[in-house]
Amino acid sequence: MDLVGIAILLGLVEGVTEFIPISSTGHLIVAGHLLGFTGQKAETFEIFIQLGAILAVVLLQHRRFRDLLAPGGAQGFAGARGRVLLGLTTAPALVAGYLLHGPIKERLFGPTTVALALLVGGIGILLAERFRPAPTTGSLDGLTGRQALLIGLFQCLALWPGMSRSAATIVGGLLVGLERKTAAVYSFFAAVPIMAAATGYDLLKSRHLLERSDIVPFAAGFVVAFLAAWGTIRLFVALLGRYTLRPYAWYRIAVSPLIYFLVV
Repeated sequence: MDLVGIAILLGLVEGVTEFIPISSTGHLIVAGHLLGFTGQKAETFEIFIQLGAILAVVLLQHRRFRDLLAPGGAQGFAGARGRVLLGLTTAPALVAGYLLHGPIKERLFGPTTVALALLVGGIGILLAERFRPAPTTGSLDGLTGRQALLIGLFQCLALWPGMSRSAATIVGGLLVGLERKTAAVYSFFAAVPIMAAATGYDLLKSRHLLERSDIVPFAAGFVVAFLAAWGTIRLFVALLGRYTLRPYAWYRIAVSPLIYFLVV
């Protein structure tokens, strides 16, 4: 398969898995190994196409993002207050990611660590669904600073590839009292600053690896990731109105040994 074909497949994997709690990074690492697309440039590509998924969130939630950028706003998830809440959620993972960026890429980007993270995360989701407190916050406007910070601390777990950023933030939201759909929607917003920062930082450090010939496959992956994420987000939110996160947990647990024995 040529590079553009690989980019399209990986873009599809990224878009479908980024915002549901099964780990886009983990699936991309495994797919890359199966397709023979590995190495530093492959890792940079896998991070870059996350921008396509980010764009899907921004466009789907454009009214909320417009409100976040508005001046003022002392109430609800808007204006300065909303930006502070997102800052509280973003800061812990941003600092940890900056300090641990090198060791994470060297030691944790592999099928073995991904398989283990999928298993551990799946068990964590089941425990969260079983023991989570009764919801006290049913909308983004009711989010508190304490809840935003605790969700940010949970987001640090996503630095382990395969754990899933969306799983970490959604589970964190459930455990601090957010209603399930509210926790998922907030995880979409929390994704934008941390993913944009991580992508920009990685591209800055890896720019010497990129060549003019990379423009077409990178663009193809970006577009496919955007389209796949758009559809997946809409479906995921609709499903959360009727079902729990347990099916995603059992999927993670089932696929973990499969990845280990077939790939490792």
